Amino acid sequence: MRKRCRRKVYALVNPITMAIEGAAITDTAALDKLRMRELSALESFRTGKATRTDWMDLADCLNVAQTMGHMGIGPEVLPVCDRAQAALGEAHERFKAGKGLAFDGPGLAAMRELAEYHDLQRTSISRGEYERAIKKTGDRIRGAAPDVKVLI
Repeated sequence: MRKRCRRKVYALVNPITMAIEGAAITDTAALDKLRMRELSALESFRTGKATRTDWMDLADCLNVAQTMGHMGIGPEVLPVCDRAQAALGEAHERFKAGKGLAFDGPGLAAMRELAEYHDLQRTSISRGEYERAIKKTGDRIRGAAPDVKVLI
């Protein structure tokens, strides 16, 4: 039997629409979903009923904000990122000790401030640039950059 070429046929993408979407500010519906996830995670930590998913939502927010700060997009967020990272570390230690995932007062204030800064960061850049920051954050986590801490 003769060999046959089996090429994959991919769906065509309209490059003009894709370029316009990448250059535009991220739509509010997608940003509202992210905001709701972060705010519900903060509320869960405030009440002491947080789960690992809530912890990961806040850690993702922290990591992306930190990467964007290093990229030059709102570098004033970096000191807040350090305080938020310390708060997440303390919550992790509390969790390992058998207590629930929760923040103390300064930790909760730092996470709220971080959420505000990150929301300002992502609303002031284009969607394509935000996606690049997210990809760069994932690459830094997979590459085990020295300042990246993965706790849970």
